[in-house]
Amino acid sequence: MSTKGIKGIVSYDAMETIRNTNEWLGATARALASYPAFALIPHPGIKLMSAWGRVTERSFSRMVIKPDWEIPPIAGEEGQDHIVHAEPVVRRAFGDLVHFRVARRETSPRKVLLVAPMSGHYATLLRSTVTSLLPDCDVYVTDWHNARHIPVSEGKFDIEDYTGYLVDFIRHLGPDTNVIAVCQPAPLALAATAILAEEDPRSQPRTLTLIGGPVDPDAAATEVTDFGNRMTMGELEHLAIQSVGFKYRGAGRMVYPGLAQLSSFIAMNSETHSRAFIDKIFNEARGTASEGDRHNRFYDEYLAVMDMTAEFYLSTVDRIFKKLEIAQNRFSVNGKPVDIGKITDVAIMTVEGTKDDISAPGQCVAALDLCTGVPAEKKHQHLEPGAGHYGIFAGKSWRLNIRSVVLDFIDEHMAVPDSIRPKRRRARSGGAVDVGDKDRKMGV
Repeated sequence: MSTKGIKGIVSYDAMETIRNTNEWLGATARALASYPAFALIPHPGIKLMSAWGRVTERSFSRMVIKPDWEIPPIAGEEGQDHIVHAEPVVRRAFGDLVHFRVARRETSPRKVLLVAPMSGHYATLLRSTVTSLLPDCDVYVTDWHNARHIPVSEGKFDIEDYTGYLVDFIRHLGPDTNVIAVCQPAPLALAATAILAEEDPRSQPRTLTLIGGPVDPDAAATEVTDFGNRMTMGELEHLAIQSVGFKYRGAGRMVYPGLAQLSSFIAMNSETHSRAFIDKIFNEARGTASEGDRHNRFYDEYLAVMDMTAEFYLSTVDRIFKKLEIAQNRFSVNGKPVDIGKITDVAIMTVEGTKDDISAPGQCVAALDLCTGVPAEKKHQHLEPGAGHYGIFAGKSWRLNIRSVVLDFIDEHMAVPDSIRPKRRRARSGGAVDVGDKDRKMGV
């Protein structure tokens, strides 16, 4: 192993040691303050110590735990609950295709593939999205694996490999599939669709919905794009990439560590996170907190991070953000050019939020201009007023409006019978437009 690899392992294990130490400190404080003798000391500091210990232990332990899907039962028309089982149908080294089988229910004609982002969190980040779609759809999801658990012998995994996985998954599901790509995979889902359009037209998806993805990062600047443009690839590799430590099966694999990603996530909104944890500690001390409260539900998922392979992270920054290969239709896979203009039969929709500070409005809708072979009547865009990045696929905006807009779009291009259309659907808001009208194309 090279000197650089050894130094990377030392850094990786140092971060894990810090995490482990804080988890131990929290457990120690919790146990120490829980001694019955301390109940005789009427001092609020004892309760605060116990509360701090409980919150700290839980927070640092969650960082190395993959969350469960825990999809609640789906209510049936007969008044019965249908249990949901998450079952892998295609297993691969770096990610599985998972099917959410609803027990004792006929298969829905709306087959949906949710393409989860590989950007630091597990696919379970889309848990609420999956739950909201299951009553009306047959749902599949890409469940990416944590790179620290993948042996070096499995080889590399970059954006070309990611695109190849999407091609295989869509081909496996068949031509009646409706693909919904959330955030980071939007440009790669577009490329995968183009590959199928050229090489295997019968396996193309029926519809492609791109939600808040950086198809053209230069269309609107954000902190993410500014960071990518400011850092050279050499600086980025030196600062972000480390070798997996000896504790995991992927020891020696070069990765962008999840713990490093988490520190940057928190730094972007440090005041908000600090206040959330201070409030949680005081609520624990007062006895007003609970196991399933809002704080725990959010941070159990938010703190659970995964390592990305170095080649995937670096190739994303270099080819998607810096060289704009998708935005300029210059992307290639295994040396073969991918022409997005080859897409002709797939209906395409983009969804953006006006307050998205990760993938700002303009970055995702650029996909429609790239799809020169798709008729105007098959292109749609939706700009959700007041919605942030999380809101457009899992938050309030998704629940109240965007979900219905997406399902309407799928139904329109699948010719779904009225008898099985979802109930209580809303009409599209003013933000959803057909791009055949030049004035409305700008979302006004």
